Amino acid sequence: MTDVTADPDRAAQLRDQIVDTLIADGTIVSKPVETAMRAVPRHQFAPDASMDEVYSAYNAVFTKKDEHGVIMSSVSAPQIQAMMLEQAGIEPGMRVLEVGSGGYNAALIAELVGASGEVTTVDIDPEVTDRAARLLAGAGYSRVRVVCADATDGVPAYGPYDRIVVTAGAWDIPPAWVSQLTAGGRLVVPLRMRGLTRSIAFDRAGDHLTSVSAQVCGFVPMQGAGAHREELLLVTGTGEIGLRFDDGLPADPSRLDNAVRTPRAETWSGVLIGRQEPFDTLQLYLATVLDGFCIMAVDPDLDTGLVAPANRWFCMAAVDGGSFAYVTTRRTADEASVEFGVHALGPDAVALAERVAEQIRTWERERRSGPGPVIRVYPADTPDDQLPDGRVIDKQHCRISISWPAATAA
Repeated sequence: MTDVTADPDRAAQLRDQIVDTLIADGTIVSKPVETAMRAVPRHQFAPDASMDEVYSAYNAVFTKKDEHGVIMSSVSAPQIQAMMLEQAGIEPGMRVLEVGSGGYNAALIAELVGASGEVTTVDIDPEVTDRAARLLAGAGYSRVRVVCADATDGVPAYGPYDRIVVTAGAWDIPPAWVSQLTAGGRLVVPLRMRGLTRSIAFDRAGDHLTSVSAQVCGFVPMQGAGAHREELLLVTGTGEIGLRFDDGLPADPSRLDNAVRTPRAETWSGVLIGRQEPFDTLQLYLATVLDGFCIMAVDPDLDTGLVAPANRWFCMAAVDGGSFAYVTTRRTADEASVEFGVHALGPDAVALAERVAEQIRTWERERRSGPGPVIRVYPADTPDDQLPDGRVIDKQHCRISISWPAATAA
């Protein structure tokens, strides 16, 4: 353990460096978030970590793992916390609920709401809440209310809330998170949709929520009633090629049993992208338009070369009947960009590869330079005719609609 409290000036200097970095990269854009992040002593919420670990702008500090080494709790990376606080737009005097207790983020929120506001943080794990309460008090934030409970039900005793900020990966939106918001209140949540996680800021409008921003992120998943597991389909019967489905396996997954016995079809889209250029809207677009969308991962220790994704751990893919396709890239002559392509295997590989490639071209023409989709959350019993056009994802407690603005040619 590193005793950083013995050198508060050094800790403050490192804190300022993080903030300066996040201002430079565009993550921090408001003075209140900047001030809060310069003020809160992050090291006091990760006393078992080194100075370098604590004061890294883009890395989380893991505070609890289970017996298998799976991360159960963490202090998120400053970049992620700043991003979500900017999305939340927290103001002095607000009442805020935080779902997922690490302590540090609750302290940041306490700085933002000021003495006239209220902060409640809730977590299902008593070890986590005990630790958070102890660290908050030690850092001078004993006014933060720490509750041990399953956050699926919210914390109605101290609501309604102007803001609810969820710091654990959620697959569903429980009704309590909507009903406990004030009219016009905002929910910020890392929401998983079809295997993709986005930190989404939703504003409440009556009984439903409408997105105002969405950012790429990753979080430790929810526990308790809100837990949800993806389903894994092993294409070869081994762990070599795994297809992860967020909303259930295909109707007859056995149809893929012989897909890898066929020649691999390859189609190139002609769509180029810079090596450091983000393409998160392409991910969401393909998840919207492809019925069999899933995420492919390849075990490097078992890899026999049947597939050749650009990223073994996370690759956009789709299944149609007895065939599957995945998105990959290849180098271009200028070395500054790569070209998107599609590989496919199975009896209809050629047609499927071309169909996915055409959707990439459509994204290039109509979506790449435009705004992202509008994501809305409706109660689970909302009829189809009351939902916007677009992809509808049914969860246990809600229906999520992903709608893209009217297409405009580039």
